Amino acid sequence: MKQLYFLGIISLVTFLYSAINYYIGIRGWQAFGSLMAPYKRVYWIIYWFIVFAFILARLGERFFNGFGSKFLALIGGYWLAAMYYLLIIVILIDIVRLLNKWFKILPSELIGSTSLNMYTGLAVVLLISAVLIFGTWNARDPQITRYHITIPKLTPNVNKLHVVMVSDIHLGNIIDNRRLENMVEKINKINPDIVFFAGDIVDENINTFLEQEMTVTLKGLKPRLGSFAAMGNHEYIGGHSEDIIHHLEDSGIRVLRDNYEKVADSFYIVGRDELMANNFGRNGRKSLEMLLKDIDMSLPIILLDHQPQNLEEPQKAGIDLQFSGHTHRGQFFPNNYITGRIFEVDWGYLEKGPFKVIVSSGYGTWGPPIRLGSRSELVEVFITFSE
Repeated sequence: MKQLYFLGIISLVTFLYSAINYYIGIRGWQAFGSLMAPYKRVYWIIYWFIVFAFILARLGERFFNGFGSKFLALIGGYWLAAMYYLLIIVILIDIVRLLNKWFKILPSELIGSTSLNMYTGLAVVLLISAVLIFGTWNARDPQITRYHITIPKLTPNVNKLHVVMVSDIHLGNIIDNRRLENMVEKINKINPDIVFFAGDIVDENINTFLEQEMTVTLKGLKPRLGSFAAMGNHEYIGGHSEDIIHHLEDSGIRVLRDNYEKVADSFYIVGRDELMANNFGRNGRKSLEMLLKDIDMSLPIILLDHQPQNLEEPQKAGIDLQFSGHTHRGQFFPNNYITGRIFEVDWGYLEKGPFKVIVSSGYGTWGPPIRLGSRSELVEVFITFSE
């Protein structure tokens, strides 16, 4: 029954995706068909190849890797963003056409004009190209977001803690080892006491991670008190969660999956399993009450939880500070307004009494390798422990 439901969802999504792209493709031919009339079949073959390139890349990652898979992922990723904006623009143009039938906005000699269609299409292509170019630059230019936080608890050995938190790197074909090397270099330049990873370190398929020896790169992180990670949904989606944990641990990152560790005999790091883990063969994550039952609540407790959901639970449980990611802050406009409605906090800092939460927009990207309305970031936090 579950498989039939899944198959039905996949079929519906594929149909809607194909229908949307056919609509865009028809409008594209109306704009430029006069320039390539003898090559209509070629137009549609190339068009549908681009439309399904991202899906082909995802399927291809399971059977082959390397340049071909990365090439398809790039083409397909950019198309997903272009499709998103093209759909909005084409709908707006069609609304103008409809209004023109009623109110005669445009001169009659322009209606159905081949030149008008072509120049309108060219303007749209130039606009989308500019958006993609700027979005690519924006995604590859991470900022450092800083916070100063006081936790009203004393510790035996640590008065101040310098933290770097990073989430949603999505290491794979798009965020490759070169990008990872840049990230490690930036973190080492900050020279934090401790590094936290709030999930989605690896983007589903582990093959690229292994082929590019990203474990070696991650070993370059040298925080004094170590590196700690929680699981994200993408660590599970590809079905390689156990392998990912093994290789992250081998790189020197302590993965806390419904577990905790006491650091410097002064504070606790608690890592929750991914909220959606039960959809990928896990039995569901433990409650915070169960996780914290043997913890000394008089010491500071820092929680790593990939998704910033159900914030009342950590607040009531006595968590002092939570680090999360997942939202990407929508990644590109206007999705940032959608995530702002879905999550109590989709980016930034929130206080709920003594409980504090920081949500990162993430370091990498998923799907379209662009950011608009959000920035790639490393989060730097200066924590003071005092009464």
